[in-house]
Amino acid sequence: MDSLLTLLIFFPAVAGMLGFLIEKEGIRAYGIAVTAIEFVLSLFLWLSFDSTNPGYQFLEHAPIISDFGINYSLGVDGISLFLVVLSTFMTMVALIGLTIKEDLKNLIISVLFLEMTMVGVFVSLDVILFYIFWELSLVPMLYIIGAWGAKLRIYAAVKFFLYTFAGSLFMLVGILYFAYLHHQATGQWSFSIADWQALKLPFEAQLWLFGAFFLGFAIKVPMFPFHTWLPYAHGQAPTIGSVILAAVLLKMGTYGFVRFSLPMTPDASVYFLVPIAILSLIMVVYTAMIAYAQEDMKQVIAYSSISHMGVIILGTFAMNPEGITGSIFLMISHGIVSGALFMLVGVIYDRRHTKMMSEFGGLAAPMPRFATIYGIMLMASVGLPLTIGFVGEFLALLGFFKISPIMTAIAGTTIILGAVYMLSLYKKSFFGPVTNDKNRDLPDLTKQELTALVPLVILVVVLGVYPKPVLDPIDTSVKHMLENMEAKSQTDDAKELLHKATSIGEAK
Repeated sequence: MDSLLTLLIFFPAVAGMLGFLIEKEGIRAYGIAVTAIEFVLSLFLWLSFDSTNPGYQFLEHAPIISDFGINYSLGVDGISLFLVVLSTFMTMVALIGLTIKEDLKNLIISVLFLEMTMVGVFVSLDVILFYIFWELSLVPMLYIIGAWGAKLRIYAAVKFFLYTFAGSLFMLVGILYFAYLHHQATGQWSFSIADWQALKLPFEAQLWLFGAFFLGFAIKVPMFPFHTWLPYAHGQAPTIGSVILAAVLLKMGTYGFVRFSLPMTPDASVYFLVPIAILSLIMVVYTAMIAYAQEDMKQVIAYSSISHMGVIILGTFAMNPEGITGSIFLMISHGIVSGALFMLVGVIYDRRHTKMMSEFGGLAAPMPRFATIYGIMLMASVGLPLTIGFVGEFLALLGFFKISPIMTAIAGTTIILGAVYMLSLYKKSFFGPVTNDKNRDLPDLTKQELTALVPLVILVVVLGVYPKPVLDPIDTSVKHMLENMEAKSQTDDAKELLHKATSIGEAK
């Protein structure tokens, strides 16, 4: 299909507009049907994808403002393919598990528009188009948190918007400066990602550009010290908002590092490697300790999410095939696992209207299915071998081990610290006698909740045991990107580091 990517982007939005015509009683089934069709389209994209081709595929191109090089340009490679599939899958699962009944039509329409923006970010090959989808994603999420969130929802929604929008403004300045440099070097205006990745920039210009893009992406991740908006957003957002925020929206920041920062400013990326690694280690250790101190079950998972994102950043800036491939796989696994954990917290909140661990204890007795799935997802979050969480963390840490064994050893504490706060949560909430009479007759998972959660459990196990179908396309595109980075690197440090990375890849 020549316009498959266009269909993937705009089908949810068009369906969302038509959703206003659907009766209130049928809107939930309509939303699930739309997201299921979108997921099937993304599977068709995967099945039609040539995993041996490292370049962009399913290309679409149409001029918008041709005099300034602004075009409607789409395509996917191994780096973005599975993030598209993750977006469509987690949106579908989130709607299947949706239990909100108030103003349901507007919520589902907001989610469909959010899905459009997420897919648009991952398939855009024009920087202006990328930026438009990037900014548009703020609007439906602002509305979801602000309209359906908890008591402090307005504060959380505004803080989320202001933080991420401020970072986007710095990124916009970087985009305009990059376009100016491209025009100075070639005499032509272009906002093509491929053209920008091929341009050799002076080292000083790379430093400024890296800084501008870094602020936009780091706030989105969010990296320390820009992380303070996330616990509020998760804590106040409805379950479906937390699921999509953790599963997909945070990955837009780490995707930006891989798509923009590394290939477009390779020398600056190497220059800032150590400071970024230090910030990542702070994310890993500091937020893990904060997670252990939390009494709110949802806040534990929120801070855990920041800690794991630190490992993704480390793998990305290892700048070798193992590290970057592992970090992209970890984006996918973290999306699945964290989305499932937030959904599970939503399950217990629907029954008790509290997320405080002190209110629970002995939940395994009245809710054995719930306890079993929670335990599996908890182990995947910790990085237990043969679960999806282990594969990405192992590769990301293996890649960074080649940069600094000492820093990698510190980062490896994420597994130990993760086990401490997650097992502590599980012990307090699920083991021992039922101490609160309100918990004695809690209903176990319903068919609707099982329909949403069981596919996630299957993915956690299957991709943990056999990740090759996902790893191969990613690895092919990552190696191609590293070869291009080596070809355009100018400083001695960058040349040496990238030469080692590409030489290891060729040897394999």
